[in-house]
Amino acid sequence: MKYIDGFRDPAAAAAFKDKIEAHGKALSELGRTVRIMEVCGSHTMAIARFGIRSLLPDCVDLVSGPGCPVCVTPCGFIDTALELAARGHTIATFGDMLNVPGSDSTLAQARADGASIEVCYSPAHAVELAAANPEKEVIFLAIGFETTIAPVVSIVKEATAKDVSNVSLLTAFKLVPPALDALLTDEEMEIDAFLCPAHVSAIIGANAYLPVVENYGKTCIVAGFEPLDIMMGIERIMELAIEGTPVCENQYARVVTDEGNSIARKLMYDFLEPCDSYWRGVGVIPASGLTLKNEYAPYDAEKKFGVTIETGREHKGCLCGSVIKGSHKPDQCAFFGKDCTPDSAIGPCMVSAEGTCAAYYKYLRAL
Repeated sequence: MKYIDGFRDPAAAAAFKDKIEAHGKALSELGRTVRIMEVCGSHTMAIARFGIRSLLPDCVDLVSGPGCPVCVTPCGFIDTALELAARGHTIATFGDMLNVPGSDSTLAQARADGASIEVCYSPAHAVELAAANPEKEVIFLAIGFETTIAPVVSIVKEATAKDVSNVSLLTAFKLVPPALDALLTDEEMEIDAFLCPAHVSAIIGANAYLPVVENYGKTCIVAGFEPLDIMMGIERIMELAIEGTPVCENQYARVVTDEGNSIARKLMYDFLEPCDSYWRGVGVIPASGLTLKNEYAPYDAEKKFGVTIETGREHKGCLCGSVIKGSHKPDQCAFFGKDCTPDSAIGPCMVSAEGTCAAYYKYLRAL
C-alpha cells in the first residue's frame, strides 16, 4: 500500500506511539491526567476509524466536542424548515440534514409525504433552482461553521447579482471560538487542551485560539486529519502538560496559516453580522452565530416569512446534548445501538457523518 504523503507511515506511527507511552509514564509519575477535547467532528471520525484511543495511556482522556454543525443545530430549526415546507415552499439543503430529527418529524419524512425538499451538492444549486422556478420560493438551510459559511452566503451575493428574488436563507451559522469560551467557563467541564479543527482553522487562522491560551491557560494544537497528524498533536499536548506550559501551535501548516483566509472572512462579514445563538447541549452562547444584515432582509427566511426558530423539543432520554458538550460518551446513552442506530436515529449525533455517536457506532461499539 502506498501511504498518503507519509502521513500513514507505520514506522512513524510506531515512533509516536512510543513517545505517547513515555509521556504517559511521566504524567503518571507526576500524578497527572490530561483531558483533551477534539473539537472537530472529522477528527472524531478519524480518531475512531484509526483506533487512536486504543493507543493512549489511562492518564489521557480523549473526549469529543461540539464540532459537528448538524449536531449542534437545535431541532427547532428542523421544525421551522418543516413549517415552511408545509406552506408549499421548496426547501433546499445538503443531504446530511434529511434525517436529522425535529421535534416530531424529519425532512426525509416530509419529502416522502410530498413536500418539496431538494438536495443540493453546492449552494449555487439553490440559486439555479430559484431561477428555474420563479413561481416557487426556495429556502436554503444555511447551517455550518466558518468552513462553509462563505460559500453558503455566496447564495445572496449571486442572487443579488442575477436579480433572483425568490431565494432565501434559513440561517443557523455557528462560530467555533465563542463555543470554546462557553465550554471553558462551564463548571461541569474539565478540559486541559484542545485539538483544534483543521478546516475551520484554515478560515479563521491558528492565531484565533491565542485567547484560549492567554485567558484560560489551555493548550491549543491545530492538527490535520491523517493518523500521524492526530498522534503528533496528542503527543505534543502530553509533552506540554509535563512541562506545564500551555501554548497555541499550528501543526497543520501545509493547509492552515496563522492569519487564515481573509477573503473568505470578508465575504462572510460583508453579508453577515454576529448574533447570539443556541447550541444543542450547550445553550445560548453570546455572539456565537452569524445572521444576515438588515440590508439583506429580503433574503432572510425568518424575516421574509415571519417565522422564528425555537429550540424545539428533543427526544426524552436522548443524551445527544451531553455528548456534544463532552460530558457523556455515546455508549452511556440507553438508546445507543438499540433504539438509536444510523438507520433509525433518535438524535442528530447518530445521523451526521461527523457525529460522535455515528463514529462510536461504526467503529467502537461492542458487537
